Amino acid sequence: MPNKDYALTMARYNLWQNENLLSAADGLSQSEREKDRGAFFGSIQKTLSHLFWGDMLWMSRFAGTPAPEGENTTTTGMINNWESFCADRALFDQRILQWAQEVTPDWFQGELTWFLGAIDREITKPNSLLVIQFFNHQTLHRGQVHAMLTAAGAKPGDTDIPFMPERFLSM
Repeated sequence: MPNKDYALTMARYNLWQNENLLSAADGLSQSEREKDRGAFFGSIQKTLSHLFWGDMLWMSRFAGTPAPEGENTTTTGMINNWESFCADRALFDQRILQWAQEVTPDWFQGELTWFLGAIDREITKPNSLLVIQFFNHQTLHRGQVHAMLTAAGAKPGDTDIPFMPERFLSM
């Protein structure tokens, strides 16, 4: 089951991979980032927006950070300015890392209860399961972005955890 070490590793991986993908996406024009490429959320930008929205939502539940505005149907419209988004994303990735550094081992033994509007009911799940969901959701959508970037001619770097640069491992 996941624990503090898992959360730290995945928070570091999240930071590395977001740097990787945003750097590759930065080499594309705005219209290329917004182009519908047939992915679940359509474009690179919409997928990155949804991912950021989801991360903000889970961190609001895990750590009490501000929740994103809107509902699940509005998750793809958070990026109004690319440069601002990249800066906000980098800051938030540091917040995720900070949470992973500060989370106590007993947190993983607890449960989280929240109201899910999509099904109009309250849900309670173990924190250990939800932290897996949090990081798995990131990996899923970053994989989609990686594929779209590659199709657009960008060259994102490695994604395998064993190749994570030392500077991330020591954070």
